[in-house]
Amino acid sequence: MVKPTLVVVSGPPATGKSTLARVLGAEMGCPTIIRDEIKQGMVMNVSDHRPDGDDPLNLPAWTTFFDTITVLLRGGVTLVAEAAFQDRLWRPGLEPLTAMADIRVLRCVTPASTIVDRITERACTDRHRAAHGDAALLADIQAGAYDPDRLVPISLDLPTLIVDTSDGYSPGANEINEFLVRPR
Repeated sequence: MVKPTLVVVSGPPATGKSTLARVLGAEMGCPTIIRDEIKQGMVMNVSDHRPDGDDPLNLPAWTTFFDTITVLLRGGVTLVAEAAFQDRLWRPGLEPLTAMADIRVLRCVTPASTIVDRITERACTDRHRAAHGDAALLADIQAGAYDPDRLVPISLDLPTLIVDTSDGYSPGANEINEFLVRPR
């Protein structure tokens, strides 16, 4: 049996990761596992949740995210997984999966001004953002304390494609699909 493919969609907040992950999952016809949606589901059961750097739901969301991915890969399921995937925080969960899956990384990027616009928009319009510290992130941006380039990408030796999500996708859908199916 051929190893299933794990498409990892990564990048800083508001770079279009979730949107791209959903598109890919639908096009590929496979499950899409989004870490923020898992955490949001947890927030729905905590009446006094306040997202911040010491958020007590971060670790359970991380664990559930990787447990879900692991179960699916063990079952031979190809899937798309989306999260920020900062190296220090996410490599420990991702590294063991290299033995059971052909992992392809898509790293989403967009200019800081676009990130600010997207965070502002979703903080004001998306009622499903309770699990996230969008207001604190906006405050950091306004104070000049946020730099999307400070998020260290995954350092594992995995095929990686940078996708600019500023206006659509560059490279486009055909090139992304080719990257995902190309033999290693």
